[in-house]
Amino acid sequence: MGTSDTDASLVAAARSGDQAAFAALVRRYQGLVYAVCVRLLGDRDAAEDITQEAFIRAYLSLDRFRGTNFRSWVLRIAHNAALDHLRAARRHPHLPLERAPEQRSQSEPALQVEQHGLIAALEAALAALPPEQRAVVVLVDVEGLAYEEAAEVLGVPVGTVKSRLARARVRLRASLEADPRARELLVLTGRLPHDVESPGHEPASDAE
Repeated sequence: MGTSDTDASLVAAARSGDQAAFAALVRRYQGLVYAVCVRLLGDRDAAEDITQEAFIRAYLSLDRFRGTNFRSWVLRIAHNAALDHLRAARRHPHLPLERAPEQRSQSEPALQVEQHGLIAALEAALAALPPEQRAVVVLVDVEGLAYEEAAEVLGVPVGTVKSRLARARVRLRASLEADPRARELLVLTGRLPHDVESPGHEPASDAE
């Protein structure tokens, strides 16, 4: 199967029993599905499991696929599986293993170190969002999906995607500005003016 094959032709071939066709779909989208899952879950091992589970479910459900966008469909399967995992984790919490701090080379440029710090702060702020808001940020702001496709993945109206994204962006900025180290990095990297005051109130909660 070549890279020029459309998703529709690959799905049709896979439905006819062509395993190579489905393998081509997996290769095409497994990186995207994993990237979304790892940001939703904050756990690489769990993200790998959910990614594998999503493609297995998709393969077993090919006969019931009636849409035209395989990418949206498999992302929706993965999103739902990730939410199930998060719910189960809340019912049976456990203490994660602590990660060893990363060692930076002394020769690493200061700006690169600052960028690493800002990325870590962003990841922490993203992980603190409610799952519904985190999902829309990952799909739209991180992975670049259009509002319409994100709505299809999440199974909600486009207006809900936009409102969740607006609330999530407010929460993210408030979280970063409330963190002294993250705020300093934002200033250093030119993403926040020196004279902007930290917010003095909590952002509105997501009513969707």
